[in-house]
Amino acid sequence: MAQSLSKMILHLVFSTKERQKFITHLIRPRLHGYLAQVAREMGCQVHVVGGVADHVHLAIDFPRTITVADLLKKLKGTSSVWMKEQGREFSDFAWQGGYGVFSVSASHKHQLIEYIAHQEERHRELTFEQEYRQFLKRYDIQVDEKYLWD
Repeated sequence: MAQSLSKMILHLVFSTKERQKFITHLIRPRLHGYLAQVAREMGCQVHVVGGVADHVHLAIDFPRTITVADLLKKLKGTSSVWMKEQGREFSDFAWQGGYGVFSVSASHKHQLIEYIAHQEERHRELTFEQEYRQFLKRYDIQVDEKYLWD
């Protein structure tokens, strides 16, 4: 083939350290916008960024020119610094050490976008930990719970 082509839709999920509820309604749209901007600068097409007070989700088209680890390092690192610059109440802000990345078929992209767009409703009845365990089960990922949460 003369060209290198790819289409990878990823669902990224990561939480605040110890699930602290730093991402208030006031800062949330700005943080989501910042995360989208960073992802775009890394070459991603961003479909949606969402979440609640203790975690975020991103649905992106992932470029073939970077690694997942590099993208998450940049997203989490720069946004952590950005959050701390937003005021004294965010001085202790930090993301958890790990993250979840799940591949999504193109036929399920719109379902993922809707899922992320309606996080507030979903989390009225479900904690982040419960939601994350559902992802692990759906994607058949075996983990030792003692290493899952930091």
